[in-house]
Amino acid sequence: QVQLVESGGGLVRAGGSLRLSCVASGRTFSRYAMGWFRQPPGKEREFVAAISWIGVSTYSTDSVKGRFTISRANGQNTTYLQMNSLKPEDTAVYYCNADASLALVRSTSAAYWGQGTQVTVSS
Repeated sequence: QVQLVESGGGLVRAGGSLRLSCVASGRTFSRYAMGWFRQPPGKEREFVAAISWIGVSTYSTDSVKGRFTISRANGQNTTYLQMNSLKPEDTAVYYCNADASLALVRSTSAAYWGQGTQVTVSS
């Protein structure tokens, strides 16, 4: 099994920045795509961004384009979500996920999920 651990969440004012990290571990982790979902209070979990295992292909939802950047590092076992120009509507629990393809990572059926990290943006 693969374990994913998110970190980097916190409280930030509108217009500020945060960088979320997700570290994957486990014997079965190999060339997995990784991504981020978020779940605002009282709303459904929604896709945010995803990146291929080698890091050359990325996707992000329209609401974060130009503000959020997904990347990988540390032998591709770590993914980051750099969040700039944060808005109150970005407030959510952010979840890291991983699976064998971008298509899977972009869906709620991805095989592996972290426990989430809270991001709160004050207005």
